[in-house]
Amino acid sequence: MTAATYELLPVAEISDGVAIYKNGGASLIMESTSLNFGLLSEKEQKAVIASYAGLLNSFNFPVQIVVRSQKKDISVYMDYLEKASQKIKIDKLKVIMEDYKNFIQDAIKKKNVLSKKFYVVILFSPFELGLGKTFASSLKPSSGKPTPIPFPKEYVIRKAKVSLFPKRDHLVRQAGRLGIAFRQLNASELINLFYGVYNPELPIKEKDLFGSLT
Repeated sequence: MTAATYELLPVAEISDGVAIYKNGGASLIMESTSLNFGLLSEKEQKAVIASYAGLLNSFNFPVQIVVRSQKKDISVYMDYLEKASQKIKIDKLKVIMEDYKNFIQDAIKKKNVLSKKFYVVILFSPFELGLGKTFASSLKPSSGKPTPIPFPKEYVIRKAKVSLFPKRDHLVRQAGRLGIAFRQLNASELINLFYGVYNPELPIKEKDLFGSLT
């Protein structure tokens, strides 16, 4: 029997932009803007290095830094150029536009066009719940229905938010000193991210990924 995607993923559900895992843990994912270090002056580069060192030294909790590279589909951009070239009335500008289109197409043939996205993942361990097995079982609903999370869902979500949100705010402030911005992914963006990682060639279908979404 072929398992559904959501059965293979470690994620049970998403609440307020927080991914809740089936083992009782959780994570919060933030997307980062980029910084072209090479274009900065020497003084600016030193300031960025010092700020980055301050960011690293401020970590007293686990984080993951993820760089995701994907082949970029520029067919939409090429269609845009084609439509724009049809509106050009001046012959010399038409020639320039054709040269530019040929340059782009030649560049694509020689080298894949990649897009890069940068993420910071803040983790919440199930050990931070502070629950013993006996106490945890006493909090489980009396219906006896199986749940994807080994602890009460509301309790896990509440504890995860209390732990993750202050860490998120701290990193946002520290990143601002670097001249970059961190933005927490919302539920829809998290679904697209997880689905894209596991199904890079397939279109997103939210209902195929999670049975429930809050």
